[in-house]
Amino acid sequence: MREELIRAALSARENAYVPYSGYAVGAALLTEDGEIVAGCNVENASFGATNCAERTAVFKAVSQGKRRFRAIAIAGGEKGKEPVDYAYPCGICRQVMNEFVAEDFQVIVARSTADYQEYCLDKLLPHGFGGESIR
Repeated sequence: MREELIRAALSARENAYVPYSGYAVGAALLTEDGEIVAGCNVENASFGATNCAERTAVFKAVSQGKRRFRAIAIAGGEKGKEPVDYAYPCGICRQVMNEFVAEDFQVIVARSTADYQEYCLDKLLPHGFGGESIR
């Protein structure tokens, strides 16, 4: 499943709308029921309106009624070229993922299906703020 997720993230990069940065990111989110939901980053001239690939995938899945996720693969780099570095999710994306995932949720950052790193979200977002924090 890991390789399939990475392939989906790499493929989603092709749809990225990045006229300002040229940095295309794709994400592939694995739902609890085994569906893969892909997303890409979408830039905007008003930079605050830009949306990351990870949040695009999560929001797309949530809009389809999905609420629980098992893993996400992320791949990013210069548009039209193979990734040369790992693309880690930004803080906002980590916080959004935290809203919908269990402790064992896996974040896979990849340059290819053979070259990737894998983390539990709590390693990337220690002491995250979740629903239990406000109950």
